[in-house]
Amino acid sequence: MERSVEPSEVKGSVKAPSSKSVTQRVIAAALLADGQSIIRNPSYCDDSLAAMSIAVGLGAKVEPHPDELRITGSAILKETKLNCGESGLAIRMFSPIAALYSAEITMNGANSLKKRPMHMIEEALSQLGVKCTSSAGFLPLTIEGPITGGKCTIDGSVSSQLLTGLLMALPLAENDSEITVSNLKSKPYIDLTLSILQAYGIEIHNDDYRVFRIPGRQKFIPHTFNAEGDWSGAAFLLVAGAIKGNISVTGLNTKSSQSDMAILQALEKAGAQMTVADSKVDISRSELKAFEFDATDSPDLFPPLVALAAYCSGTSVIKGVSRLKYKESNRAETLKNEFGKMKVDIELKEDLMLVTGGQPQGAHIESHDDHRITMAAAVAALGASGSIYIRDSHCVTKSYPGFFDDLRMLGAIVHE
Repeated sequence: MERSVEPSEVKGSVKAPSSKSVTQRVIAAALLADGQSIIRNPSYCDDSLAAMSIAVGLGAKVEPHPDELRITGSAILKETKLNCGESGLAIRMFSPIAALYSAEITMNGANSLKKRPMHMIEEALSQLGVKCTSSAGFLPLTIEGPITGGKCTIDGSVSSQLLTGLLMALPLAENDSEITVSNLKSKPYIDLTLSILQAYGIEIHNDDYRVFRIPGRQKFIPHTFNAEGDWSGAAFLLVAGAIKGNISVTGLNTKSSQSDMAILQALEKAGAQMTVADSKVDISRSELKAFEFDATDSPDLFPPLVALAAYCSGTSVIKGVSRLKYKESNRAETLKNEFGKMKVDIELKEDLMLVTGGQPQGAHIESHDDHRITMAAAVAALGASGSIYIRDSHCVTKSYPGFFDDLRMLGAIVHE
């Protein structure tokens, strides 16, 4: 589906989408618990739906309702072929969980996920005595457990999501485990995982994010969990307010473990006029200046940061480009090429992205089936010299199905 966004002003109040990072992790924890868990304010984006489907296949009873998701855990395997859709978190988190079962389970995915390397999962599970084979380093993965615990070493430089999966699965192993992690990135996401595990009664010993010791034979205790607002989705709304608006974004936890809350630091550095309260952020159109920001631990912020930098006077410098290669697209190159169509100059220099601001021009943009590229282009359109047309814009359903509806509600002119 192609949508176009005209230059528009946005104003009013909007609730942040629910966090898919929280929802997916709690779905996994609820699957492993003996009894019913409840997730209030769940995200029903495509990635969360994929997690729900996997949980059902691995034995859980899943009951979705408008305002809450009820999950009754079970270890009785129902399906041996599981599809993760395009969710990187799902494949990395549920593969170790699938290794808890003695059956042979095939993990697959769709579209961009099939292009992401899977050797790290294969290597980690093999170290723990699990039979795990990939298709030349890519999906599908064939996994045959049970995982019984032990020691393994993993590289955390590309993603922390595999570590999340191991931390979820190994408490149920027969023996104690020890995970040694080198160069761990996105530590706030591990804090999020650990906080959810703690709520489910799981004990993990964390030695400075380098060694994780996990006692075996633990039990997950059912829990009722409130999924907070999603800072990665809210980042686009906040940038929209800074570019061309006067809006309030509600439903946010300003003490969140989500690494993408760092968008507030970037906005402050850019000179955005905003007020931060306990559960909302007020932000309005500002004279924006170039900023420097390290997004190594929050790589999903690159697209909204580029939209922000496009309106800043001078050249902004964003660090962490190395984290962007294995996303839904190669986001560094995609941002450079697609924003280049809007006459926004982006230079890639080793681990840095240099964005020279001005006023984006109207253009026809390819989403590359990347939800965050679509949202960044739509936000950039608000102050552009002409309409921006976005091809395959439906991909926003991966993380934020209501994105265009929320933009419209705030006054943006969107055609489809």
